[in-house]
Amino acid sequence: MTFAATVLTLYPEMFPGPLGVSLAGRAMAEGKWSINPVQIRDFAADKHRTVDDTPAGGGAGMVLKVDVLAAAIDHARELDPDAPVLAMTPRGKPISQARIRALAEGPGVTLLCGRFEGFDERIFAGRNVEEVSVGDIVLSGGECAALMVLDACIRLLPGVMGAASSGAEESFEDGLLEYPHYTRPPMWEGRAIPEVLRSGDHAKIAAWRKQRADEDTRLRRPDLWERHRDARV
Repeated sequence: MTFAATVLTLYPEMFPGPLGVSLAGRAMAEGKWSINPVQIRDFAADKHRTVDDTPAGGGAGMVLKVDVLAAAIDHARELDPDAPVLAMTPRGKPISQARIRALAEGPGVTLLCGRFEGFDERIFAGRNVEEVSVGDIVLSGGECAALMVLDACIRLLPGVMGAASSGAEESFEDGLLEYPHYTRPPMWEGRAIPEVLRSGDHAKIAAWRKQRADEDTRLRRPDLWERHRDARV
Protein backbone atom coordinates (compact mmCIF):
# COMPACT_ATOMS: atom_id res chain seq x y z
CA MET A 1 0.00 0.00 0.00
CA THR A 2 1.33 3.42 -0.95
CA PHE A 3 1.33 6.12 1.72
CA ALA A 4 -0.40 9.07 0.04
CA ALA A 5 0.28 12.62 1.20
CA THR A 6 -1.81 15.58 0.11
CA VAL A 7 -0.46 19.04 0.97
CA LEU A 8 -2.79 22.05 0.82
CA THR A 9 -0.54 25.07 0.35
CA LEU A 10 -0.12 28.44 -1.32
CA TYR A 11 3.34 27.30 -2.42
CA PRO A 12 3.06 23.85 -4.03
CA GLU A 13 6.47 24.33 -5.67
CA MET A 14 8.03 23.74 -2.22
CA PHE A 15 7.17 20.04 -2.52
CA PRO A 16 8.62 17.45 -2.53
CA GLY A 17 11.66 19.66 -1.84
CA PRO A 18 14.12 17.81 0.41
CA LEU A 19 11.79 14.81 0.43
CA GLY A 20 12.81 14.19 -3.16
CA VAL A 21 16.31 13.06 -2.16
CA SER A 22 17.96 10.56 0.20
CA LEU A 23 15.76 7.92 1.88
CA ALA A 24 12.48 9.69 1.18
CA GLY A 25 13.35 10.36 -2.45
CA ARG A 26 14.37 6.75 -3.03
CA ALA A 27 11.19 5.52 -1.35
CA MET A 28 9.08 7.81 -3.53
CA ALA A 29 10.81 6.53 -6.68
CA GLU A 30 10.09 2.97 -5.50
CA GLY A 31 6.40 3.78 -5.06
CA LYS A 32 6.34 3.45 -1.28
CA TRP A 33 4.77 6.90 -0.91
CA SER A 34 3.40 9.69 -3.07
CA ILE A 35 2.78 13.40 -2.67
CA ASN A 36 0.15 15.66 -4.20
CA PRO A 37 0.70 19.39 -3.55
CA VAL A 38 -2.60 21.25 -4.03
CA GLN A 39 -2.80 25.02 -4.57
CA ILE A 40 -5.27 26.49 -2.05
CA ARG A 41 -5.77 29.51 -4.30
CA ASP A 42 -7.51 27.29 -6.86
CA PHE A 43 -10.51 27.11 -4.51
CA ALA A 44 -11.10 30.84 -4.24
CA ALA A 45 -14.41 31.89 -5.73
CA ASP A 46 -13.61 35.40 -6.98
CA LYS A 47 -11.70 36.46 -10.10
CA HIS A 48 -8.75 37.66 -8.03
CA ARG A 49 -8.41 34.22 -6.36
CA THR A 50 -8.52 35.82 -2.93
CA VAL A 51 -7.55 33.50 -0.07
CA ASP A 52 -7.28 35.91 2.86
CA ASP A 53 -9.02 38.86 4.50
CA THR A 54 -8.52 41.26 7.40
CA PRO A 55 -8.96 39.95 10.96
CA ALA A 56 -12.39 40.32 12.54
CA GLY A 57 -12.05 42.78 15.40
CA GLY A 58 -9.07 44.50 13.79
CA GLY A 59 -5.36 43.94 14.06
CA ALA A 60 -2.33 43.39 11.89
CA GLY A 61 -1.97 40.88 9.09
CA MET A 62 -4.42 38.78 7.15
CA VAL A 63 -6.35 35.58 7.93
CA LEU A 64 -6.96 32.65 5.59
CA LYS A 65 -10.64 32.50 4.63
CA VAL A 66 -12.73 29.67 6.01
CA ASP A 67 -14.77 29.11 2.84
CA VAL A 68 -11.66 28.73 0.69
CA LEU A 69 -10.02 26.39 3.21
CA ALA A 70 -13.19 24.30 3.44
CA ALA A 71 -13.35 23.87 -0.32
CA ALA A 72 -9.70 22.80 -0.43
CA ILE A 73 -10.21 20.30 2.40
CA ASP A 74 -13.36 18.90 0.78
CA HIS A 75 -11.34 18.33 -2.40
CA ALA A 76 -8.62 16.52 -0.46
CA ARG A 77 -11.16 14.30 1.28
CA GLU A 78 -12.65 13.34 -2.06
CA LEU A 79 -9.19 12.18 -3.11
CA ASP A 80 -8.58 10.22 0.12
CA PRO A 81 -11.56 9.99 2.47
CA ASP A 82 -9.66 7.98 5.09
CA ALA A 83 -6.68 10.31 5.49
CA PRO A 84 -6.72 12.52 8.60
CA VAL A 85 -6.39 16.26 8.00
CA LEU A 86 -3.73 18.03 10.06
CA ALA A 87 -3.26 21.79 10.15
CA MET A 88 0.24 23.08 10.78
CA THR A 89 -0.10 25.80 13.44
CA PRO A 90 1.86 26.94 16.52
CA ARG A 91 -1.48 26.93 18.36
CA GLY A 92 -1.77 23.18 17.89
CA LYS A 93 -0.89 20.27 20.14
CA PRO A 94 2.80 19.32 19.92
CA ILE A 95 3.03 16.35 17.61
CA SER A 96 4.58 13.26 19.18
CA GLN A 97 6.48 10.27 17.87
CA ALA A 98 3.51 8.12 18.86
CA ARG A 99 1.23 10.23 16.64
CA ILE A 100 3.76 10.07 13.80
CA ARG A 101 3.90 6.29 14.07
CA ALA A 102 0.11 6.07 13.99
CA LEU A 103 0.01 8.24 10.87
CA ALA A 104 2.70 6.14 9.18
CA GLU A 105 0.65 3.01 9.79
CA GLY A 106 -2.36 4.54 8.01
CA PRO A 107 -3.19 5.18 4.35
CA GLY A 108 -1.73 8.67 4.32
CA VAL A 109 -2.33 12.20 5.54
CA THR A 110 -3.57 15.59 4.37
CA LEU A 111 -1.54 18.54 5.65
CA LEU A 112 -2.95 22.05 5.66
CA CYS A 113 -0.27 24.75 5.55
CA GLY A 114 -1.02 28.17 6.97
CA ARG A 115 0.35 31.57 6.04
CA PHE A 116 -0.13 35.16 7.19
CA GLU A 117 -1.78 35.36 10.64
CA GLY A 118 -3.18 31.84 10.34
CA PHE A 119 -6.53 30.16 9.82
CA ASP A 120 -10.09 31.26 10.43
CA GLU A 121 -10.77 29.32 13.65
CA ARG A 122 -14.08 27.96 12.38
CA ILE A 123 -12.34 25.59 9.97
CA PHE A 124 -11.15 23.25 12.73
CA ALA A 125 -14.58 22.30 14.05
CA GLY A 126 -16.31 22.80 10.72
CA ARG A 127 -14.13 20.27 8.92
CA ASN A 128 -12.78 18.15 11.80
CA VAL A 129 -9.20 19.32 11.36
CA GLU A 130 -6.49 18.32 13.86
CA GLU A 131 -4.23 21.21 14.91
CA VAL A 132 -0.59 20.21 15.38
CA SER A 133 2.64 22.04 16.16
CA VAL A 134 6.23 20.96 15.50
CA GLY A 135 7.62 23.06 18.35
CA ASP A 136 7.46 26.32 20.25
CA ILE A 137 8.58 28.38 17.28
CA VAL A 138 6.84 30.50 14.65
CA LEU A 139 7.62 29.83 10.98
CA SER A 140 6.82 31.91 7.91
CA GLY A 141 4.35 29.24 6.89
CA GLY A 142 3.29 25.68 7.50
CA GLU A 143 5.23 24.18 4.60
CA CYS A 144 8.45 23.58 6.53
CA ALA A 145 6.46 22.00 9.35
CA ALA A 146 4.64 19.79 6.84
CA LEU A 147 7.99 18.62 5.43
CA MET A 148 9.07 17.68 8.95
CA VAL A 149 5.92 15.69 9.61
CA LEU A 150 6.14 13.87 6.29
CA ASP A 151 9.82 13.06 6.74
CA ALA A 152 9.09 11.60 10.18
CA CYS A 153 6.32 9.44 8.70
CA ILE A 154 8.13 8.31 5.55
CA ARG A 155 11.18 6.96 7.34
CA LEU A 156 8.90 4.61 9.31
CA LEU A 157 7.24 3.10 6.22
CA PRO A 158 8.10 -0.57 5.60
CA GLY A 159 11.29 -0.96 3.62
CA VAL A 160 12.40 2.69 3.78
CA MET A 161 15.10 2.31 6.43
CA GLY A 162 17.78 -0.26 5.79
CA ALA A 163 17.22 -2.23 9.00
CA ALA A 164 13.76 -2.93 10.34
CA SER A 165 15.00 -2.16 13.86
CA SER A 166 16.50 1.25 12.93
CA GLY A 167 13.44 3.12 14.15
CA ALA A 168 12.99 1.19 17.38
CA GLU A 169 15.82 2.52 19.55
CA GLU A 170 15.48 6.25 18.95
CA SER A 171 14.61 9.35 20.90
CA PHE A 172 10.95 9.48 21.99
CA GLU A 173 10.12 5.90 20.97
CA ASP A 174 9.98 4.84 24.63
CA GLY A 175 9.38 8.31 26.06
CA LEU A 176 13.10 9.04 26.56
CA LEU A 177 15.91 10.68 24.66
CA GLU A 178 18.19 8.21 22.92
CA TYR A 179 21.55 7.27 24.43
CA PRO A 180 24.69 8.90 22.91
CA HIS A 181 26.54 7.29 20.01
CA TYR A 182 30.24 6.87 19.21
CA THR A 183 32.33 5.41 16.37
CA ARG A 184 35.98 5.17 15.31
CA PRO A 185 38.55 6.53 15.95
CA PRO A 186 38.55 5.28 19.57
CA MET A 187 40.52 8.36 20.68
CA TRP A 188 39.97 11.86 19.31
CA GLU A 189 41.65 14.99 20.69
CA GLY A 190 42.12 13.26 24.03
CA ARG A 191 38.47 12.15 24.20
CA ALA A 192 37.93 8.41 24.31
CA ILE A 193 34.94 6.25 23.47
CA PRO A 194 33.56 4.95 26.81
CA GLU A 195 35.34 1.75 27.71
CA VAL A 196 32.10 -0.17 28.23
CA LEU A 197 31.22 0.26 24.54
CA ARG A 198 34.48 -1.46 23.59
CA SER A 199 34.09 -4.27 26.12
CA GLY A 200 32.00 -6.62 23.98
CA ASP A 201 29.77 -7.27 27.02
CA HIS A 202 26.29 -6.77 25.56
CA ALA A 203 24.54 -6.82 28.94
CA LYS A 204 26.81 -4.08 30.30
CA ILE A 205 26.41 -2.07 27.10
CA ALA A 206 22.62 -2.30 27.31
CA ALA A 207 22.69 -1.23 30.96
CA TRP A 208 24.99 1.71 30.18
CA ARG A 209 22.75 2.86 27.33
CA LYS A 210 19.65 2.65 29.52
CA GLN A 211 21.38 4.62 32.27
CA ARG A 212 22.53 7.33 29.86
CA ALA A 213 19.07 7.58 28.29
CA ASP A 214 17.58 8.09 31.75
CA GLU A 215 20.21 10.61 32.83
CA ASP A 216 20.20 12.65 29.63
CA THR A 217 16.41 12.82 29.55
CA ARG A 218 16.25 13.88 33.20
CA LEU A 219 18.84 16.64 32.69
CA ARG A 220 17.99 17.85 29.18
CA ARG A 221 14.23 17.30 29.00
CA PRO A 222 12.73 17.25 32.50
CA ASP A 223 9.27 17.49 30.93
CA LEU A 224 9.80 14.16 29.15
CA TRP A 225 11.33 12.63 32.26
CA GLU A 226 8.31 13.55 34.38
CA ARG A 227 5.93 12.02 31.85
CA HIS A 228 8.05 8.90 31.58
CA ARG A 229 8.25 8.52 35.35
CA ASP A 230 4.51 9.02 35.74
CA ALA A 231 3.83 6.44 33.03
CA ARG A 232 6.00 3.86 34.81
CA VAL A 233 4.17 4.50 38.09
